[in-house]
Amino acid sequence: MNVVILNLLLLKATITSFSGLSSLPMVRHDLVVDRQWLNDRQLNAAVVVGQSSPGPFGLYIVAVGYFAAGLPGALAGWLALVTPAALVIPLLRYAARRAADPRIKCVLQAVIAASAGLTLSICVPLARDAITGPLPAVLIIVSTLLLALTRVETLLVILFAAAVSMLALLR
Repeated sequence: MNVVILNLLLLKATITSFSGLSSLPMVRHDLVVDRQWLNDRQLNAAVVVGQSSPGPFGLYIVAVGYFAAGLPGALAGWLALVTPAALVIPLLRYAARRAADPRIKCVLQAVIAASAGLTLSICVPLARDAITGPLPAVLIIVSTLLLALTRVETLLVILFAAAVSMLALLR
C-alpha cells in the first residue's frame, strides 16, 4: 500500500466534507469497496474511535489511516485532516466579505444537503455490519429515540448502552 495514495484519498474525503462523517461514504468507497485496504468492521471501529475521542468530528480519518497502514497511515490521515483547515482560512476571508451574496448561500445549502444524503447512504452497509443481533438493534433504536425526542445527555445514553451491553455479556 502506498501511504501517499492513502493520504491523497483521505485528503479528497476531508476536503469535500463539511462535517466529520459526511466524508464516510467516500472513504468507504475508496478504501473498502475499491481497494480493500479496510473492511467494514475496521471502518466501524475507526468511526467509534473518532467519535469517542475529543477533538474534531473528522478525527476518524486518523484511525482509518492507522487501520490501513499503521503509524505511517495515521500520519497520512492526520495530514489529510489538518490540510483543509489551513487551506480554508483564505476562503473564509473571501466568503465573509461576500456573505450576503445569495449564490454563496445557495452553494453552501446544496453542499450541506448533499453531505446529509451521502451520510444517510452509508448508514445501511455500516449498520448491517454493526447490528449483530436483537440487543444491538434495540439499543440503536432506544438510543436514537432518546437523543431525538428528549434532552438526555449523549454521555448518559452511551453509558446506558454500555451498561446494558456489559450486563448481556456477563450472562
